[in-house]
Amino acid sequence: MLVLQEISKFLEQMGKSMDDFHLVPDYLGVTLDQRTTKEIETERNIQFTEEDLLLSSKLNAGQKFAYSSIMKQVFSPKKQSFFIDGPGGTGKTFLYRSILATLRSQGYIAIAVALSGIAVSILSGGRIAHSRFKIPLDISGNKSCQVSKQSSTAKLLIEAKLILWDEASMAKKEIIETFDMLLKDIMECDDPFGGKLVVFGGDFRQTLPVIKDATRDVLVQSSFVNSHLWTTLQKITLSENIRAVMDHSFSEFLLRIGEGREPEDEDGKISLCKDMTIPYDGKEASLNRLIESVFGDLNVYFSDPYQMINRCILSGTNNVVDDVNQLIIDRFPRDPHTYISSDRTLNERDQGDYEDFLNSLNPKGLPPHKLILKENCPIILLRNLNPMEGLCNGTRLICRELRHNTICAEIAVGQYRGKRVFLPKIPLQTSDSEKNGIPFKRTQFPVKLCFAMTINKSQGQTLDYVGIYLREPVFSHGQLYVAISRAKSSSAVKALIVPATYRDVVTECKTRNVVFHEVLELARQ
Repeated sequence: MLVLQEISKFLEQMGKSMDDFHLVPDYLGVTLDQRTTKEIETERNIQFTEEDLLLSSKLNAGQKFAYSSIMKQVFSPKKQSFFIDGPGGTGKTFLYRSILATLRSQGYIAIAVALSGIAVSILSGGRIAHSRFKIPLDISGNKSCQVSKQSSTAKLLIEAKLILWDEASMAKKEIIETFDMLLKDIMECDDPFGGKLVVFGGDFRQTLPVIKDATRDVLVQSSFVNSHLWTTLQKITLSENIRAVMDHSFSEFLLRIGEGREPEDEDGKISLCKDMTIPYDGKEASLNRLIESVFGDLNVYFSDPYQMINRCILSGTNNVVDDVNQLIIDRFPRDPHTYISSDRTLNERDQGDYEDFLNSLNPKGLPPHKLILKENCPIILLRNLNPMEGLCNGTRLICRELRHNTICAEIAVGQYRGKRVFLPKIPLQTSDSEKNGIPFKRTQFPVKLCFAMTINKSQGQTLDYVGIYLREPVFSHGQLYVAISRAKSSSAVKALIVPATYRDVVTECKTRNVVFHEVLELARQ
């Protein structure tokens, strides 16, 4: 019975129940009333700290205005929903924590969601939006949430005083519109979002929703700012960069990059200051200097890996990231542990013909066939294993014990920092959108090294030292802005720009910056 209770708890954290999988006989199942009561009580009893309660007294002018405007709407008979716009480092999360703690301390339900696991992990009681509201992952094929009016989720939404949605700028407009229809249906009200108080937050200077093989026009049209709901929101902008408060010129430089105002030369490139760049004089020598500038002596981190966890090299593509991670793990102290995956075709008849081919593949979102780790090295989680306990897609961890069938790791960032967890091998299937030719499952530990990570993966994280390796120029809206804004000051950023040809070495401080001005213009409306 204790085992069943533990399984039930994990399933509930992921928006499921024992009944969904017929794990217990009907007479032992939980009734709808019991499930509803438990779900509401769980939200009502989310823990908050004394520190979070005191945050409202530490807000700056912009945050105070947003806080008071939102709190006034909590008890207003006709609700006005909001969008909190703020560049990276302006304290959006600080504001969210204050609002959530205030409402929860008064016994009210405040639901917190985000699109990515890493954003959820820094919001107390946060959940993935798709999981919380049962939004289909493929929104193009099904534009309705799988939530009935009689369900426990519906009862919870009715009880909630506020719904907070972080990273909404990364959502496709269809996702927001589906959420709006859900609330209108549950609340039986045609007002925007069913008359509920919804606070969205985000930064349209950062990367936009990922739409595979989309043209620029299609991507812009799919953005939240193109939804009819955008005009119903009250916009509040946070402008004071708290993260870069000691480096005002850096803060202004970030804004110019994010808004596409940094001057470009005749080739459409912007200039980075020389103090921020690594001179290029050959691939190997230059990359070694970038690694040295970010990490220094790798032997130091074996005894204290926490000195390393907030240092990272960012790049635009997975191939470059994998190359850098392999280079650094080879130099990291101690003996390697190699974990080999089991790759199986979905059609068993193809297994004998394609096994070696599958082993050679490295699809996006899957761990490598040959995973090489060392004790105390940094890793990043590739799946949402248990977001309520800090195990999200994007969580960074430190390897503590490398066993045959499990990895004992320590969560290195966020509210669960220092917590020890055991990671198992799990089956991971290639995405339907991956063009590998042969659909297959890879059973492997759901982690990768994270001395380096992609720029998109770093979104939402703050780092002490940032290396930017531009073996190829950035290719998507907001990528350069996201990469540079992970740091708190210009002195904590080093960029290595690889020239297209050796004769271009004189332009080593110049690179491309991709900004969709039409999105930013729509966001200001």
